[in-house]
Amino acid sequence: MPESLATLLPIAAIALIFWLLIVRPASRRQKQIAQLQSGLSTGDKVMLSAGIYGVITATTDDRVHVQIADGVIVEAARGAVASVDRAPVTDDVEPPHDTEEN
Repeated sequence: MPESLATLLPIAAIALIFWLLIVRPASRRQKQIAQLQSGLSTGDKVMLSAGIYGVITATTDDRVHVQIADGVIVEAARGAVASVDRAPVTDDVEPPHDTEEN
């Protein structure tokens, strides 16, 4: 009986390592993304999975309306939102000036 347990020990160790290194982090990331997408609200600055940046103007159950330029609003699936920046959006911010002098 102990010999059969000893042969199963390496398989159990490999399964444990697989779970710790791959399954657990993936499920954590999936939960974080689901929480991020469920918490979307009007005014959030977002990046869609296609790399398009914009500001959410309206939300529905499974879709968001994102303004990507003045007067240009696209409708996207809520699942297409890859990241959110909840810092307040202001239009009066000037871009940084180059301080290097020649």
